[in-house]
Amino acid sequence: MKFDENLASVHAYLCADGYVIKNPVAQKHKYYKIGLRNMNHVLLKDFQEKFEKVFGVKPRLVEGQRCEIGSKEVYNSLTKEFGSFYSREWKIPKMRADMFPFWLRSFFDCEGWVYIQSHQNRQIGLDCVNKSALDEVSEKLNEMEIKTTKQIKKNGSIFRILILGKENLALFKEKIGFLHPEKKEKLDLALNDFVNYLWDFPEKENEIKMKIKEILKNKTRIRDGKRISLISKEQQNLEHLSNLLKRYYDVTCLVSKRINGLGTIYYELNINKKEEIRKLIKVRLIPNFLKKCSRKS
Repeated sequence: MKFDENLASVHAYLCADGYVIKNPVAQKHKYYKIGLRNMNHVLLKDFQEKFEKVFGVKPRLVEGQRCEIGSKEVYNSLTKEFGSFYSREWKIPKMRADMFPFWLRSFFDCEGWVYIQSHQNRQIGLDCVNKSALDEVSEKLNEMEIKTTKQIKKNGSIFRILILGKENLALFKEKIGFLHPEKKEKLDLALNDFVNYLWDFPEKENEIKMKIKEILKNKTRIRDGKRISLISKEQQNLEHLSNLLKRYYDVTCLVSKRINGLGTIYYELNINKKEEIRKLIKVRLIPNFLKKCSRKS
């Protein structure tokens, strides 16, 4: 058998929701069955098409239930090449690195899930009773720069890997992805659920200055009538702004880390010196609040 993307996918399907079985020795009735149990038509159809490409025979598809074939020849070929397909015994075969995405996609299509708790928790997860195989799945994902977290469930009988964080979810989508339509859609929703707190600065000087003006207009806070500050969850936003203010307006700023009463970390940019504030007033980036304060006094 040629181990190509079709066989990689078929193998993963069989390890996940599939079966490669024959009758018990004591049973007189002889049978050899290879199939995939799954309710999703897209996955059953994909298994059927790829199985036919590999073995030249087309398994029977029962809508919403399974895709199965009885074949002693195929059974012998699979077990001779790959060994057992029982849940705690199967092993990931040796394959070229470019074959792993096909194997992993079919495995996650069957066994994986996508969970979203809006603006709090987005994850791809997968449970398996085969610890050594799941360790290898985690290893392969890490080699693809997709970081995983391992957990043990149900008194050590089930093993779980989680993929967390926007960067890792995006890499999973790019390098592996889902064929399962609901999981595919849910992964897109999970990625869109992340809030991007980074400020997008343009490259051209005139556009940069417009961006600075926009930020100062919308985010500047006047403190005690003497100084100004800006707040952001991302330190690099304020550091970038500070550098731009120095470069274009010769204004010196101080960026500091803060923690509020709830323990939330944020960052604050402060301009305290009047001469620095007057530079911004002069180029009309902020209103002349110093003048207003002096009138009141």
